[in-house]
Amino acid sequence: MSSSASARTPSPDVSVSGGLPVFPRGFFFGAATASYQIEGGAGEDGRGPSIWDTYCRRPGRITGGASGDVACDHYHRWPEDIALMKDLGLDTYRFSIAWPRIQPTGTGPANTPGLDFYDRLVDALLEAGITPAATLYHWDLPQALEDTGGWRVRSTVDAFTDYTRIVAERLGDRVGRWFTLNEPFCTAFVGHAIGRHAPGTREGTPALAAAHHLLLAHGHAARILKDTTRGDVGIALNPDRLLPATHDPADLAACARAETLHNTIWLDPLLAHRYPTTETDTWGPLIQDPTWRHDGDLDIITTPLDFLGINYYRPITIAHTPHQDPDPTTRTATDIRATETWQDGVRHTAMDWPVVPSSLTDLLTDLKHRYPTLPPIVITENGSAEHGDTPGPDGRIHDTDRITYLHTHLTALTHAINNGIDIRGYYAWSLMDNFEWAHGYTKRFGLIHIDYTTQTRTPKDSYHWYHHLITHHHNTHTP
Repeated sequence: MSSSASARTPSPDVSVSGGLPVFPRGFFFGAATASYQIEGGAGEDGRGPSIWDTYCRRPGRITGGASGDVACDHYHRWPEDIALMKDLGLDTYRFSIAWPRIQPTGTGPANTPGLDFYDRLVDALLEAGITPAATLYHWDLPQALEDTGGWRVRSTVDAFTDYTRIVAERLGDRVGRWFTLNEPFCTAFVGHAIGRHAPGTREGTPALAAAHHLLLAHGHAARILKDTTRGDVGIALNPDRLLPATHDPADLAACARAETLHNTIWLDPLLAHRYPTTETDTWGPLIQDPTWRHDGDLDIITTPLDFLGINYYRPITIAHTPHQDPDPTTRTATDIRATETWQDGVRHTAMDWPVVPSSLTDLLTDLKHRYPTLPPIVITENGSAEHGDTPGPDGRIHDTDRITYLHTHLTALTHAINNGIDIRGYYAWSLMDNFEWAHGYTKRFGLIHIDYTTQTRTPKDSYHWYHHLITHHHNTHTP
C-alpha cells in the first residue's frame, strides 16, 4: 500500500471495545518526532557531527550497527510526510531542531541552509493547517561541544543560549509552541551515567553537573523565547510513576532514592525553586560539594512555564539492591542502590515496558498534589512499540495492541482531566517508525510504517484509529 492509500478513511476494523474518549473543547491532538531519529541527511548542507553520529560508530553500541545517517530520509521527504500529517488530521506536529544543522560546531554564525530547512518545514506545516511545535534540544549535541566538556561544563549553557537566539530570530514569528529540552533525564543519566545513550560515559559527579547545566540552559532559553517569540514555552520531562516492589523498608528507601533521580531533581528546581532535600541521601559524596551551582541559578531555572510537557510510557517498580561498587570515586550517578523489577500480571510491549494506563492518571494527580502551582500539562510523548509490527498478506499493518494502548491511555488522561488536572493536548509517539536510539531500527513506535529499504510510508491501522478519534473530537465540538 502506498503512503497515500486510504489515509483519510478510517478502516472499519480499527476500533476497540468501549466508546472513544471524550476531551474538552480546545484540546489538541498531535504527533511527535525527533531530528536524529527521522531526518537523515547527516552530511548534507553544512550539518556538523553530533554526539550521536560519534556514538553510533562505536562497535557494539547500537543494535545492528545502525545509525541515523539516513533514518526515514525526512530531510528530503518532508513534503510527503506533511501530506500524511494533514490526512491524519493533526492539529499540531512536534519536531526537533538539529543543533548541528544550525551551528555545525555548536558556536559561531548560523548555517543558512540548516535554518532554511526548518523555515520551509514551518511554512509548509502552517499551510497544511498544522501548528508547528519545535523542540530545541532532543539529544543531538554538536560533537565539538562534547569535545570541550559538553553538558558537564557551564560554557555549553552559554552556547545553547546563543543557539536559542539564532533559532528564535528566524522562526519565532511562526512556531506556536516551544520546548527547550526533551527528557534531560536521558541526557544527563542515560547518556552520562548508564552509558546507554550518547555520549556513552559512566560518570558520577559530572553527570550531576550535566543535570544542573541542562536545567540552567532551559531557563536561559525560556527567557529568550518568552521575550522574542509568539509561541507558548515549556519543557518536555519524563517523570516516572515509581512504585516500591514491597513494603519492606529497604525497598521503600530505594524507591525514595529513585524518586530523586527520576523526578525531583528536575521538578523541584523547575516548579518549587529548590533542590531536592533527598539528594544527599541519594548521592552521598557525589553531591556533597556542588560547585557547578551558582547563586541566582534557581531564579533562572524557575522562569515561569506556559505549560509542562510530560512524556509517559509506563510505571516502574523499584527494589533495593546493594551497591555493586562501594568506592564513591568510581560510583556513577545512577548507582543509587535501586533497581527496576518486572511487573507480573500485565501485558508488556516490545520494549518490555508494562502497560498500566491507570498509572498515567496517578502520575498526573500526584504531580498536582506535590506542586500546587503546576502549570498546564501537555502530554508530549505517549505510545508503544509492538511485536509483529509489519505488513500482513493484505499489505496492511493491523497493530491492534497499539490501538488498545492509545485508547486506554487517552481514556486515563480523561480521568485525570475529570480529577481537575489542566491538560491541554496530546502528542502520540511517534508519527512514524524511526531510529530508536540504542535499539537501532528494531523497535517500531510509529503510526506510519517505514520500509527502511525503499522509504515507503504505509499508514498503520493505528493511524486510521487516531484519525477517527481526532475527527470525532472536532465534530463533537463543532458549533
